[in-house]
Amino acid sequence: MRIFSIAVFASGAGSNFIRLYDYFSKIDEIDISFVLCNNPEAYVLNECAQRSQRSIVISNDDVANENFLTDLCISESIDCIILAGFLRKIPDNLIRAFTNRIVNIHPSILPDFGGKGMYGNRVHQAVFEAGVQETGITIHFVNEGFDEGAKIAQFYVSINASDTPETIKNKVQHLEHTYFPLVCAEIIKGLDV
Repeated sequence: MRIFSIAVFASGAGSNFIRLYDYFSKIDEIDISFVLCNNPEAYVLNECAQRSQRSIVISNDDVANENFLTDLCISESIDCIILAGFLRKIPDNLIRAFTNRIVNIHPSILPDFGGKGMYGNRVHQAVFEAGVQETGITIHFVNEGFDEGAKIAQFYVSINASDTPETIKNKVQHLEHTYFPLVCAEIIKGLDV
């Protein structure tokens, strides 16, 4: 049986990592090799420790280094990289080395409310201020542009007049936690590497 080796990149609380970990732990073909984090204070590192999940803490200079992440992922025989709230731009040479093997989740229906600087609560605030009637999540491959990679799946949720940025965030996170692990598992099991 083919075992796919996965790296999860995260910068924050780790709620999507938890869902990925729980879901993948039931799938024999998928192994999270490590969680990479560029924030030594990130709560995701506590979540890793609680699960005996290997984590690697790096600096933002390491992320910006054109070769560091590529060399690391190749040396670790990584098949697929999943971005779960990773707040740094992925170097172009890593994108080239892992074409259609780096998956990101964005908390809106792209192309709306995407691009540089649009992440987390900033997105939910912008959605709220725009007064739109629906939002959701976009799961997409990573390319050289912020939130511009090929879309894999989108899931929607309605917004009503009583919603606030916080309730919008909660609705969107529910979609993330429900669908991100499922979609990622399908992508990983379909890899031809």
